[in-house]
Amino acid sequence: MLEAIEGKLDRGQRLDRRDALYLLTEAELPALGRLAADVRRRLHPGDRVTYVVDRNVNYTNICLSRCRFCAFYRESGAAGAYLLSHDQILAKVAELDACGGTQLLLQGGLHPELELTWFEDLFRTIRRDFPGIRIHALSPAEIDHLSALAGLDLEDCLRRLQAAGLGSLPGGGAEVLVDAVRRRVSPAKIGWRRWAEVMATAHRLGLRGTATLVFGLGETPADIVTHLLRVRALQAATGGFTAFIPWSFQPGHTELGGAEATGVDYLRVLATARLVLDNVPHLQASWVTQGPHLAQVALLFGADDLGGTMLEENVVAAAGTRFRLPVEQLLRLIREAGFRPVQRDTDYGEAKGWKAVRRLKTEG
Repeated sequence: MLEAIEGKLDRGQRLDRRDALYLLTEAELPALGRLAADVRRRLHPGDRVTYVVDRNVNYTNICLSRCRFCAFYRESGAAGAYLLSHDQILAKVAELDACGGTQLLLQGGLHPELELTWFEDLFRTIRRDFPGIRIHALSPAEIDHLSALAGLDLEDCLRRLQAAGLGSLPGGGAEVLVDAVRRRVSPAKIGWRRWAEVMATAHRLGLRGTATLVFGLGETPADIVTHLLRVRALQAATGGFTAFIPWSFQPGHTELGGAEATGVDYLRVLATARLVLDNVPHLQASWVTQGPHLAQVALLFGADDLGGTMLEENVVAAAGTRFRLPVEQLLRLIREAGFRPVQRDTDYGEAKGWKAVRRLKTEG
């Protein structure tokens, strides 16, 4: 069957559900990696591997959703619950800007009291004071929550945030886009259709973004394939996804618990995603959850991007996974894998101007 799949790929034909399930569960790992690497080279000729200088600011851990797989959230009034002030967030953005960063990834919990105007005021200030920083913020679940609190439909909510400075949406909250899985691990969170509706609305307004997958939640291989096909179908309709980012569930300190997926599991999902998602241009390796060395191997299994330098990360760290990767080490990993590191912006173009120049000076 692998030869038939390879023939489809050579002819530019789209893989179907049966093909995807075979690749995910039966294909030999070296052969799967080779096919994914071949597709990566067709999509991205040359030796570039990109990364972005960013910071992940989690503005609050207070959340109504109470997902069973999350070790980060707290209820209002609980020990450790917090909400950052605008001044605290702006200080973090200033640090990002000072080191040549270009992307602010801002995500948090579904806070029961934060109004839309809180975000509008924050975004306007960031846009005014740090015009070189892209606000890449708010997952579909957060957008849905904000629109409900404000009594607005999705489009009006997104238009207001966009006018204030929102530049793109991260694909968080996707987990597995199968409601049977979502009801078991995150019953209070939006279903997969609502996730897709938020993304489709954002894309229609020109707000591009990423799509993600968290696997290892007790889903079946067929569920993972369904997730990939649903992302592919949405991309065919909107063209708004810049990249796909899979990572494995980190069970430490969570209610759900269980065993962590293996590195082989990760490489299988990653390579299968590269082969199935023929209309999503970029595939990001997750060193934050998988560690630097497996992320380096992922560059040989279809990934063309190593994501952000992440000056700060709190959600995965709450589950006990605390990988840190200085920029110099990230660059070395890319070079050791046989590629050329290129600093990018949020839209996967090469970082230009003074920020890139300053980066070269500080790293040279």
